[in-house]
Amino acid sequence: MTLNRTWIVGLTMVGMTAMLAGNVFGQEGETTKGAVTIRLDGSTTVGPVVKEFAAYYMKNNPEANITVSESGSGNGAKSLINGMCEVASMSRFMKDNEFKAAIDKGVYPVAHAIAVDGIAVVVHPANPVKGLTSEQVRDIYTGKITNWNQVGGPDRAIIVISRDTNSGTYECFEEIALQKERMAANVEYVGSNGAMRQRVQSTPTAIGFLGLGFTDRTVKALEINAVAPNRQTVVSGRYPIARPLFLFTNGWPQMGTHLHAFVNLYLTRKGHEIIEAIGFVPVTDY
Repeated sequence: MTLNRTWIVGLTMVGMTAMLAGNVFGQEGETTKGAVTIRLDGSTTVGPVVKEFAAYYMKNNPEANITVSESGSGNGAKSLINGMCEVASMSRFMKDNEFKAAIDKGVYPVAHAIAVDGIAVVVHPANPVKGLTSEQVRDIYTGKITNWNQVGGPDRAIIVISRDTNSGTYECFEEIALQKERMAANVEYVGSNGAMRQRVQSTPTAIGFLGLGFTDRTVKALEINAVAPNRQTVVSGRYPIARPLFLFTNGWPQMGTHLHAFVNLYLTRKGHEIIEAIGFVPVTDY
């Protein structure tokens, strides 16, 4: 899925209308009723955000119990479809076949775009390469470029690392960066952003990709087309590998419930603070 500013803004406006109608701002105790358990499952990228959302919400609403699992975007969709969670956290939009499977089971997924994230292409800090073009990234992952000396680096074979195919980060990277070309057969797959970062930081000749919020000094994020991945370039639309992050629910949450208040937390000031602290961009800033 390519990043489309128009429909992200549209989803945000719908969410703001629903939130204001339900009077969510700062008065959860007056707008929610009774003890409840809310189960979330899905993306490891969205995981840090929803964990912080859950901690904040439960602190202010002790009658609410919120659990967060991080089994990947695809598994989050399956959990929502099969009634195993109330909220699927996803770093991609649902696929057509997932929507069909949901509707066949009487589940009607509604998307809530909560943030925008860049996908950083990362290497070991000692790698002298500072940037790549979009074409070079695609050629590395599809096996056309196999040595760092082909892109201005040392004469060393490139170890190519990818997220697993059940990951929303993988899906978006494949669509945006690879333009849906098939990855090379020798690509190594890892199961989370944390595992990706660990693999790259411990492998001097590796290349990988992970959500911008997961980058730190242990890896080096490359410029793509001479544009560094950061909040400013994602907001401006200059950084080419970016995607929205979602929460999916079964229909619109009923106003006045804990689920409604929790899902719309991303539109509050506290929600913005959490999203920005983790390294993502609130959709209202995009």
